[in-house]
Amino acid sequence: MIPADSPAQLWPRPRGLLLDAMGTLIGLRVTVGHTYASLAADHGISVDARAIDRAFPDVLRQAPPLAFPGLDGDRLLEAERGWWGERIDAVLEAAGAEGAGASPAPTALHHALFDRFADPSLWHVYAEVPAVLHRWHRAGLRLAVVSNFDRRLQPLLEGLGLGDLFERVVVSSSAGAAKPSPLPFQLALDSLGLTASQVWHVGDSPEDRAGAGAAGIRCLLVRRP
Repeated sequence: MIPADSPAQLWPRPRGLLLDAMGTLIGLRVTVGHTYASLAADHGISVDARAIDRAFPDVLRQAPPLAFPGLDGDRLLEAERGWWGERIDAVLEAAGAEGAGASPAPTALHHALFDRFADPSLWHVYAEVPAVLHRWHRAGLRLAVVSNFDRRLQPLLEGLGLGDLFERVVVSSSAGAAKPSPLPFQLALDSLGLTASQVWHVGDSPEDRAGAGAAGIRCLLVRRP
């Protein structure tokens, strides 16, 4: 872990930790491109998995925040599916997908991909994470997740055996704002009953550092290969 500002050993001991999810706690077992290409083929669309992997990061960077203020229930789920459907179409187009219905992709493919990434078997917990989380938990640290994702995350963490370790899972879609906004962090602080000076945030992206900083929270960045 690399401190975002001053050396972590000089910081006051925290009472709680806020943690990012994807790239920090969990990762995919196979690439996004592999899964997209496989399910696209089931719908008569041909696309190279490597081209998907090259296009996907740029499509996400250019996307509006995965955040829907004021929505909940079925309306929120519809908005989440719609947001990802637009990203799927953009990725397939950028990757040169071919076949009937390649652009835009069938709604059935949108839903199939959305549901597939909700399956815990597609994900893995990074090797060191369970022991570290349990050690922090036993030490009395209050733990919460803050992620630029949607409502699939809570069931994913539960399916991966991590759900009971977190007092709150804040996702951008239902929070109504995404990192680097400080709002998701503030929601997590409020749920833990702690102040910004009493917690650290652990993440892996510039958005983690910027969002934590905007909320007045110290940040550690994980550097994975």
